[in-house]
Amino acid sequence: QAPLVESGGGSVQAGGSLRLSCARSQSLYSWRFMGWFRQAPGKEREGVAAINTRGGSTLYADSVTGRFTISQDDAGNTVYLQLNNLQPEDTAMYYCAAGNTLVLRSSAYQHWGQGTQVTVSS
Repeated sequence: QAPLVESGGGSVQAGGSLRLSCARSQSLYSWRFMGWFRQAPGKEREGVAAINTRGGSTLYADSVTGRFTISQDDAGNTVYLQLNNLQPEDTAMYYCAAGNTLVLRSSAYQHWGQGTQVTVSS
């Protein structure tokens, strides 16, 4: 099993919703901070949301606050990202990652999934 596996991406119209999932293997349970990042073509990777899987604290980028919600299942096996009121500028490859601090800086995350594509049409 790959350490991190994302799913749930797809194509939606503006205003629509998606729920992304990130399943993590047991080998990564010691990494308490999980983050969601996105990267659009020609742009740098951007931190979207992060969660402390042991305390529940969350962190969001200003661009998604009020529209996206990060959460986890009770067992801590899966981290979710609920995307509401999607806009064309949200189009990107979305990645989940495991790291050692609650920040939205990609350099703080050591383990990465393969990504899932989100495409929003106007």
